[in-house]
Amino acid sequence: MFNKKQKNESGAILILIIVFTGIFLLSISSLLGMVVYQKKLNDQHIAKVQAIHIAEAGINYYRWHLAHAEEDYTDNTGGPGPYIHTYEDPTTGLVGTFSLEITPPTIGSTIVNIKSVGWINKYPNIKKTLEVRYGKPSLAKYSYLTNSDIWLGDSESVSGTLHSNGGVRMDGTNDSLVTSAKETYICTTDHGCSNEEKPGVWGSGPNNDLWSYPVTEIDFNSITMDLANLKTEAQNDGHYYAPRNYGYHIIFQNNGTYNLYRITRLWWALYQIDDDDFSGCEWKAEEIRTQHYLGNYSLPNNGIIFIEDNVWVEGTLNGKVTLASAKFPDSASTNTSIIINNNIQYLARDGNHSLGLIAQKNIKVPRHAPNNLYIDGILLAQKGRVYRANYCWWWQRSIKNYIEVYGGIITNKIWTWSWVSGSNTVDGYRNTMSIYDSKLMFEPPPSFPTSSQYEFISWEEIPN
Repeated sequence: MFNKKQKNESGAILILIIVFTGIFLLSISSLLGMVVYQKKLNDQHIAKVQAIHIAEAGINYYRWHLAHAEEDYTDNTGGPGPYIHTYEDPTTGLVGTFSLEITPPTIGSTIVNIKSVGWINKYPNIKKTLEVRYGKPSLAKYSYLTNSDIWLGDSESVSGTLHSNGGVRMDGTNDSLVTSAKETYICTTDHGCSNEEKPGVWGSGPNNDLWSYPVTEIDFNSITMDLANLKTEAQNDGHYYAPRNYGYHIIFQNNGTYNLYRITRLWWALYQIDDDDFSGCEWKAEEIRTQHYLGNYSLPNNGIIFIEDNVWVEGTLNGKVTLASAKFPDSASTNTSIIINNNIQYLARDGNHSLGLIAQKNIKVPRHAPNNLYIDGILLAQKGRVYRANYCWWWQRSIKNYIEVYGGIITNKIWTWSWVSGSNTVDGYRNTMSIYDSKLMFEPPPSFPTSSQYEFISWEEIPN
């Protein structure tokens, strides 16, 4: 028989047991809750990581899509998007989903903006967003691009990338890559050699750590196809002008328009000029005598003006334009040229304006051009050269002061603004300046020729 004291002690022990059991259960419950909560946090962290991977898979998918359909910005659906795709793991099957929003290039740009949102099906509210920009570098990424051998003297400098499909003698300075498609080439007397074999790039220039050869050749012949496409684009949504008399004269206006003239007569060929191969002289007419005003026109919707004839050009450009001159079917006897009649300048050099001049044959600065000439734009001569001609007789020659190109020069044959005897300029421009416009690499003039593949520009995670 228990006495009263024993009963009290038993009750106290029971209470303690209940209290400690409660504390234990509460601790276990809290611990389990913490474990469950920690597992949930861990699962959510894993979900965030997986969501990023799925969003990256969306980017990679669309990169693949662009490689197979370069101008399809609708994911083969034709709709405006977003475009939803399920994502499967090879071992576990269906894992999650990504959603794509594609912003196509604007006029005067090659940049595609890809926005990819990824999530796993278990946590559909945990999403990660990536935004990536890809672009096709245009041929305007080169400050100089030529299909022939080139020699830069010790007093010359190059800003921006220079590439030659021939050999390069580089005695000047460069702040970017100088590349050649040749491993070696035969250096002739034109480059101060006696038919010697030289490396693709060589010379006394100080920055030879930026020289590279051989690299992939740039195909100038493919520009014929680009010109044909430009003609079609101009006929569809731009401005196209058929062959007429001696050609056309365009004067860009600072209000975003241009005046167009049909040339009815040139001054008789008063001067003898070096022929296209610099192998002799020929009489050439190059100056407008009479012309007929056709009207004032706003810049075309797609920014493309195609003239199937020779064209003289000048003025102040407010906008983005590619002016192409070519005649089809393509024949050497009918290839057309662009003559820079006077200054061509942007309304401002602020990235909002760009000009591409693409000539089937030559881009030429004539004798009557200003003493100080300013050219804003990227100049491309597919089969000829970008140059100021040499006039064959001393009394025809005209020494000018200064020429400046803000953009770049792409020329099949050797280009020059100056003709020198010894150390003296005997014809052309005494002082020359080329300023590389780096913005044109991914934001060139409309439909300007580009390389074949998209390149990565930027990657950014966007907070959700």
